[in-house]
Amino acid sequence: MNLNDELLLRYSRHILLPDVGVTGQMRITDASVLIVGAGGLGCPVALYLGAAGIGRLLLADGDKVDLSNLQRQIAHTTAAIGENKANSLARSVRAINPEIDVQPIPESLTGAGLHQAVAAVDLVVDASDNFATRHAVNRACVLLGKPLVSGAAIGFSGQLAVFDSRRAGSPCYHCLFPDQAGEPELRCAEAGVFAPLVGIIGAMQAMETLKYVAQVGKPLVGKLLIWDGLRSEARVMKVPRDVACPVCGQAALQAG
Repeated sequence: MNLNDELLLRYSRHILLPDVGVTGQMRITDASVLIVGAGGLGCPVALYLGAAGIGRLLLADGDKVDLSNLQRQIAHTTAAIGENKANSLARSVRAINPEIDVQPIPESLTGAGLHQAVAAVDLVVDASDNFATRHAVNRACVLLGKPLVSGAAIGFSGQLAVFDSRRAGSPCYHCLFPDQAGEPELRCAEAGVFAPLVGIIGAMQAMETLKYVAQVGKPLVGKLLIWDGLRSEARVMKVPRDVACPVCGQAALQAG
């Protein structure tokens, strides 16, 4: 995409950054991103990526907006209650930036549909709220060689990681959180979530995504950031690749 005078003005605060400049902004506007989940994390991710000028955004979610979502899912309004979340979020993103291509996918992506959506983009953001979806998205990203920006938030605590199996030594989501089918997991509906927490983690997911596509800074690959909202403290841990991982380990990659 060429940056005309209006776009140069819209993205001028990015372009003023020496690390970004016109070249970095062009990379952003030429990029395509899939966001899986249009809830607490997906809302800030989509709004920031849309505002920043990501050229094509795919937003996938099969759920409908509920009154209890509005405490933290900032792109949805009271008038959107009962509407599909992907459609509602797409409308909010378009209201901020009509210059980009926003494509809602009003369904929960699985199987061939998930693989098709992942294959169609440069990077995937996992903003889902359950392990089954996270593991399915991770498998698709490893298989198709797509970088994955993963976030999670519950209560007052959140976490963030970037995975790229194309990079030597980079783990995948399964290396960090092995798939334990049937294991109980906390959901916001049962455990609660502090409203600004999803904004903090979602904004950091957007930051890592923009850094990655603009090719600036150092991405959080091979690391896990853990945010403690009650203490306003962050820890960053190194995460190695599991050579025996059934998803991204050497045997799995050769079989794939």
